[in-house]
Amino acid sequence: MLRDDTVSLAIIQGGTVAESAGDLELETIATLYFEPLWVFHRSDRSVEQLCDLKGLKTAVGQKSSGTNSLGRLLLKDNGVVEEEDGTALIELSPRDAANALKSGQVDASMLVMGPDAPLIRELLLDPELRVMSFRRNQAYARRYPYLKAVTLETGVIDFDRNLPSEPIRLVAPAANLVASDTLHQAFVPLLLEAAIEQHRNGGLFVGPGELPSADFAAFPVNQDARRYLDHGPSFFQQHVSFWVASLIDRTKIMIIPILTLFIPLVKLAPPVYRWRIRSRIYRWYGILRKIDQDLREGTNSDLSKHEETLRAMSTELDSVHVPLSYMQEFYHLRVHMNLVREEVERSVADREANGSEETDESSTPSA
Repeated sequence: MLRDDTVSLAIIQGGTVAESAGDLELETIATLYFEPLWVFHRSDRSVEQLCDLKGLKTAVGQKSSGTNSLGRLLLKDNGVVEEEDGTALIELSPRDAANALKSGQVDASMLVMGPDAPLIRELLLDPELRVMSFRRNQAYARRYPYLKAVTLETGVIDFDRNLPSEPIRLVAPAANLVASDTLHQAFVPLLLEAAIEQHRNGGLFVGPGELPSADFAAFPVNQDARRYLDHGPSFFQQHVSFWVASLIDRTKIMIIPILTLFIPLVKLAPPVYRWRIRSRIYRWYGILRKIDQDLREGTNSDLSKHEETLRAMSTELDSVHVPLSYMQEFYHLRVHMNLVREEVERSVADREANGSEETDESSTPSA
């Protein structure tokens, strides 16, 4: 269902999809609990390890179940192959497998269940049945990362009836909370908070606080989940509402790049601001310089045009807002503008005076 996007979240037993785990775009949120693999067999059959099931009829769980997948995988690695040497692997539900084992229709049965399940207690109490102890459970745990080597101590299930009557070494697949890529990352902290609340007290195989964890994962661990499990809820998740904390947690990875860009920009801002203010002042100085050069070099300057330019500049300076730190340059500009205006007015007056003299001379009769 995860593969087909029918669901976004599921609890999957370790070993269920061991052969194709690398082909699925799935992530483990956390390991929640362990349920051991039991191998019950008839007392008249000598079964010390899985390879002893060759030539026997063994119930391996329902088709497509976690028990079926894990059982077939371990049996295959121990050389137990169906239809070889009379070996038969029969797919039955847990209850049907227990009944078939009691009636002798099968020689052994593989079950994945918690030790407190009524069916496990029932089979342990049956005098005609025995449970196989995995002498190499540590080796299985090393070989398969989703398996944990556990020991069920004497009497831990029932002290009064002394169940089990001796220590039993087992392998326990981890139950993983697995998500597809359609699950929104904002749900990860909520899921882990609920998982911690439910499983913090531990059980027969783990101590308090050991689960949930990022260990024994059948799929790659979600990075947000690993961070939560390693460091706990973030400061914002503890003190602000969920949606705010989720937004901050998802965007905080951008803070460092933003700061990396922001700090140089802050340092660059004052020079840029100074350049912008001074560039406006220098632009006006460029106009004044052009007028001054025209007055000094050209005899046929368009003085009326210069007067109009200076009036427009004066009007523009009256409307511009200059910061106090740049008022010195601003007033210098005004002084220099008045100086150029005086030069223009003097040139106008001179030109008018010269024009009057020429007119008087032209109107005087010749001798």
